[in-house]
Amino acid sequence: MAIVVVTGGAGFIGSNLVKALVARGDTVRVIDDLSSGHRHNLEDVSDEIAFYEGSIEDETLLEAVFTGAEGCFHQAAVASVPRSVTDPIGVNQVNVQGTLRVFRAAYNAGMRRVVFASSSSVYGDTAALPATEDLPLQPTSPYGADKASDELYGAVFSGLYPIDIVALRYFNVFGPHQDPESEYAAVIPIFISRMMHGERPIIFGDGTQTRDFCFVENVVGANLCAWDAPGSIAGRYNIGMGRAVSLLDLVNALNTVLGTSMIPEFAPSRTGDILHSYGDITRAREALGYAPAVDIEEGLRRTVEWYRTHQ
Repeated sequence: MAIVVVTGGAGFIGSNLVKALVARGDTVRVIDDLSSGHRHNLEDVSDEIAFYEGSIEDETLLEAVFTGAEGCFHQAAVASVPRSVTDPIGVNQVNVQGTLRVFRAAYNAGMRRVVFASSSSVYGDTAALPATEDLPLQPTSPYGADKASDELYGAVFSGLYPIDIVALRYFNVFGPHQDPESEYAAVIPIFISRMMHGERPIIFGDGTQTRDFCFVENVVGANLCAWDAPGSIAGRYNIGMGRAVSLLDLVNALNTVLGTSMIPEFAPSRTGDILHSYGDITRAREALGYAPAVDIEEGLRRTVEWYRTHQ
């Protein structure tokens, strides 16, 4: 069992990851400034973790929390394409400079590995699908550019210093603890919230755009695989289902789960949004042993059940 740090551990993906780490007996320290995460996401493990409220921009805090830990799962970020478009400098401050501080603090603490949340946004609107990790990076938003920068810094650190920095390129993650009330909420929690309240889901565009929707349990599993993998695995890995689903098909699947028959409303496309995205997950399967266990239909059913219980 290991002593590990989870940045952004009170957020959507981070809180699910913290619970999985606690369940397997690891000692977990959480850093979160609660700008988008919530303490209640961790209430059922609050007595089993050490929680530090603060920012990854605080180098003194990072040094204190990282000392004596063996590794870090870096989930903290401003994870919003729209916000990065309206506030690129502020978002960069957290996503790039904050991440660089995490990498440096991890190296200074003698950690063996950092597993961090990158994004499929680094690919942009590539015509080469499914996207493989060797494609050129063509982000179409400041958020995607931030994550591409993080990956470059990670590669440099892994090349210069004795530390493995592993970038997991998340595709469209969904599941319990994802906030539908946020101004920058992801599409699935927004659709579920609206449809549960008898409101039609709103699609920006014509609905034929596709995404690789991945249930959060699969993403947590990918993080654990990356941490447990032997040897040096520094690099970048796609984490998704390897399956493209259109937004129209997503609405149909939610209608099935909810027992509704809603027709979506349509609105103009948003700046920075990608039309089509899904990834080849072969590298993660072969190098990390990643095997997504929950398909989108089962993931939607579990997510709807969670929202019904927790609204």
